[in-house]
Amino acid sequence: MRNRTKLPAVFLAAVMAVMYLPILMVVIYSFNASKLTAIWGGFSLDWYGKLFQDREIREALVNSLVVGGLSCLAAAVIGTLGALGNSRLRLRSKGAVEYIATLPIMIPEIILGMVFLAFFSLLDLPNGMLTLVIAHTAFCIPYIYMMVKARLVGMDHSLEEAARDLGATPVRTFFTVTLPLLLPAVASGCLLAFAMSFDDVIISIFVTGPKVTTLPVKIYTQMKTGVTPEINALCTVMLGVTVMVLLLSGLFRRLGRRTGQ
Repeated sequence: MRNRTKLPAVFLAAVMAVMYLPILMVVIYSFNASKLTAIWGGFSLDWYGKLFQDREIREALVNSLVVGGLSCLAAAVIGTLGALGNSRLRLRSKGAVEYIATLPIMIPEIILGMVFLAFFSLLDLPNGMLTLVIAHTAFCIPYIYMMVKARLVGMDHSLEEAARDLGATPVRTFFTVTLPLLLPAVASGCLLAFAMSFDDVIISIFVTGPKVTTLPVKIYTQMKTGVTPEINALCTVMLGVTVMVLLLSGLFRRLGRRTGQ
């Protein structure tokens, strides 16, 4: 007998409304002519013009992209090699090593921020771009490590053995066989790590310098004086770019399937 209740549909609609209505309101009020976000003053594109003319916002955006890119690149190398090396360990402490490798994502961010601040102060390292990259790399490593570790579990290791039997050195086997098989997991981990790095506020506040600030920190500091529609416009642009990337990714994946057929 079919279940005719509408409760699941109502529950799903309520969850979707709670999730997406705030985003929709941000998009709508980015076109608000009034400076007050709580009052609709008519349709206007002025805030987008002011957004693209705001030098501080542009610099903060560039800093976030640079920090995210460099930290993901460094974390990809360390996380991939760490997962590959740990998979080949034959020690009783292997589980402890895995636990330590994923520890940064289990520690509260405020504690990590204080630890990084104390560590950099101990090294007499001034806060700036270098400290941001080091701190972001540290908490990005576990995301890539876990993705690569999961990929290694399901990977056919006989391909590596076949390459070694044919005379390939360990280095050549890694670059011609192992790494191509791990690239999807590395790419997935990098995307997740970049999103976490780009979105980070708490750790960045502790390790950022007076001349270097990231976009989330810039938005957070502006919230103390009130959010203007310029921030709504920035969020709308970032949302639009994200949607375009997802659509292009789906298009390329569909074209790849057709080409494979």
